[in-house]
Amino acid sequence: MHRASLKMRWQLTLVVFIPCFAVAISGCNSKPTTPAPSAAVAPVTGPFSDQELHQFVALDPIDTHTHVYQSAPELVNLLERLNLHILNIVVARDPDQKSLDQERQQVWNFVNISRGHATMCTTFDPFLYREPSFKKSAIAAINDDFDRGSPAVKIWKNIGEQVKDPKGNYLMPDNPVFEPIYENISARNKTLIAHLADPNSIWEPPTPKSADYEYYTQHPEWYMYNKPNAPSKAAILVARDHVLENYPKLRVVGAHLGSMEADFKQLADHLDRYPNFAVDIAARMPYIVRLPREEAIAFIEKYQDRLIYATDHGLSANAKAPDAVKQWENSYAFDWRFFATADSLQYKDEHVQGLALPAAVLHKLYHDNALHWIPGVMSVQK
Repeated sequence: MHRASLKMRWQLTLVVFIPCFAVAISGCNSKPTTPAPSAAVAPVTGPFSDQELHQFVALDPIDTHTHVYQSAPELVNLLERLNLHILNIVVARDPDQKSLDQERQQVWNFVNISRGHATMCTTFDPFLYREPSFKKSAIAAINDDFDRGSPAVKIWKNIGEQVKDPKGNYLMPDNPVFEPIYENISARNKTLIAHLADPNSIWEPPTPKSADYEYYTQHPEWYMYNKPNAPSKAAILVARDHVLENYPKLRVVGAHLGSMEADFKQLADHLDRYPNFAVDIAARMPYIVRLPREEAIAFIEKYQDRLIYATDHGLSANAKAPDAVKQWENSYAFDWRFFATADSLQYKDEHVQGLALPAAVLHKLYHDNALHWIPGVMSVQK
């Protein structure tokens, strides 16, 4: 009886010990995983907390894609509090040279009051390409801004989507008329920021579920679907690629993920093929946020030297600055939480989880890559 009792106790011990030991071994050999966000976990929202702000400020962050046309002290105060530097970009929106001159002056006005927190990105007017003085005048104006401290030139989507020749053909970015301008940018060791083409949805039938549906319903002038003789998106990007190939020493930053936001494989192929090409993430968070989490982390870590933080935030001349400042800060806070933490976050009607990127990758995204790809982006303006 006593021996049977001992035997039973040993059997019970082994029954308990062996599964527990197996679980322990399994736990040692597996990587810890971050639990997926749940609707039961209240998402983190709103402006930065004091602790979050301390971490954000430490990045010495740079936003390389903004449009500020109002000298708003409220915005300067926000940039100072966030220790944030912005690249303030001029856009040639229409054929009216007076409009471009006014926008250029508005951008410089804000830069001049920004207490060193803003730098100006210049441009030229492609609508004037047939004027005999086009090349000379464009380069002279660009060089004047370079001499005042501008580190970059932007070309916009109206090249490929709006500017036409007398026969009705759309002017493409690889047109020879632009060659002297590209050569000048390269010779001055400046950067070309290229917003060419747009999301796929503007060449497709209306789709309310598209991430860009609201924008194109409000701006039908950019809706290319069914426009006569409109080039395809692929044709515009091929012309952009010709510029990359023809000017290998020219640094080119493709705005908005290089307009390849819907196909990260295509974007990866371009980054692999063109060493003079990087992209900013301005206004493309909807595409990054909706990537599978592990896929997003892997992509960002692989191309950590080629991705530049940017937002496309704007402040028009007639906008209410306090409202814009609130929206800017909430946006910066969301983006930082998404990239820097594993927090549960609310993005529109979706719960998403932050990527918790390594500190070194985060610093490249927010600071180092901007300095590398746009030298002078934090220079004092003259």
